Amino acid sequence: MQIDKAQILEFLKSQGQGDKAEQADKELPGTVDTDRDRGLLDKLGIDVQSLLGSLGGNLGGLGGKLGL
Repeated sequence: MQIDKAQILEFLKSQGQGDKAEQADKELPGTVDTDRDRGLLDKLGIDVQSLLGSLGGNLGGLGGKLGL
């Protein structure tokens, strides 16, 4: 699944992880593919399942197309 980096940064900040958000901002590409970039997300300590859960219906319209 592809997620805009800004959404990941907002997720981290909302979790009180501003330092991690700064590091992610420097290292992640503009659009993050959770499969392709899994190693980088793991390195940054970003739990993909928690991230996806927090995004809920805010998947750029994709959630509605998938029936979520």
